[in-house]
Amino acid sequence: MAATLYNPFKNFDFKYENCFLSGQSADAPVVQVNVLPDWLLKLAGITGEEQIQLLDESIRSYNALKVPVNEDLLLKAIFPLEQKVEAAFEIGYAGVSQLDQTDLFRWIGKFLYSLVYIEMNAAVKLQQLSSDGLNMSQGLMHKFGNLQTMVQGIFREVVFENFCPWSIVVVPLEETEIPFSFRDEINTLTFSLKMKDFGIIACLQDNGTNQKYHAEILEQIKGQKLSEQQFEELCARFFYSAYLFNRLPEYTVMEVEGAVYIDAMPLRGTMNKSLFDVWQHKTYAQVLENFWKPWGNLLMEIRKDPNAPTSYFNPPSLPAAG
Repeated sequence: MAATLYNPFKNFDFKYENCFLSGQSADAPVVQVNVLPDWLLKLAGITGEEQIQLLDESIRSYNALKVPVNEDLLLKAIFPLEQKVEAAFEIGYAGVSQLDQTDLFRWIGKFLYSLVYIEMNAAVKLQQLSSDGLNMSQGLMHKFGNLQTMVQGIFREVVFENFCPWSIVVVPLEETEIPFSFRDEINTLTFSLKMKDFGIIACLQDNGTNQKYHAEILEQIKGQKLSEQQFEELCARFFYSAYLFNRLPEYTVMEVEGAVYIDAMPLRGTMNKSLFDVWQHKTYAQVLENFWKPWGNLLMEIRKDPNAPTSYFNPPSLPAAG
C-alpha cells in the first residue's frame, strides 16, 4: 500500500495509468474495475447496459464506467467493503440501517469519486480542462481532493478527529420491491439511491450540516415508512439545501506513522452570514418537479400556493423561506 498520502489533484493524475485510490503506478498490477459492481447489478436486476449521461453530455452504459485499481488493493480492501455493503443491501432496510455509517460513507464516497475520476479524464480529453488542471475551479479541486483523501480509509487508517464529515440518512420505504435508481450531484457531492425497501440520501462533505438543517422533518418521519413520492421529496430538499450550503469545508490533515488524522476547521470561520443561503420556495419547486417527474407533478401545480409548495408530508415542515 502507498506509504505517503496520495493526492491526484497535485499533478492531475487522471490518465488511467495509476490506481485511482492509492496512486500506485502501473508498475504494480492495475485492473479496470466497474464503478457499479456486479453484485449491485445482479441484486438490482439490471444488465449493466442501462445508460447514464455524463457532464460532457456523452452517453455511456453502466458497464462502460470503469476506474483503474491496484489488484492487491482490490482483493484486500475493496472486496471486503463491497461484501459488507452487499450483505446489507440483500437484507434491505433492516440491514442497511445497521450498516456502519463509516463503511457506507466509504462505499458511497468511492462511487462518487469514481465518477469524478471519469469526468476529469473526459474533460482533459475534450480539452475542457488543461492537462494540469490549472483552469479548473480551485474550490472543486479542494473539495474533490478532500473526498479522495477521506475515501483512502478503505485501505489505510484514516481517523476523523471528533467530527463526522457527512450527512447520511437511511429511510424505510412502504413498498418492498422498489426498482433500483440513483442520483448524484458531483459539484455538491450529494447522492441518493433507492431499491427494495430502503432509500439512502448522502451529502459527503458538509460536516453533518444538511442533516441538522432538515432536523424537523427527519424527526417527524422517524420510524415511518415513506412512499416513493415522499422519499423523492426528501431527496429534493437535501439536494437543494446542499446547493444552498455556502461553505467550503477546510480540514487539517496529518500523517503519523502511516495513519492519516483529519480535523475539521470551524465552518463559520470569519463569516457572519448563515451556513445556508436563503431558501426560496420558487427555486425549490423547480427542483421538486424534477424529482417528481415519474408521477407527472407539474410545476404550476406544485407552485399553486407560492408560499406553500405541494408536499406529501403532513405537516410539510419545510425550512423557512426568504
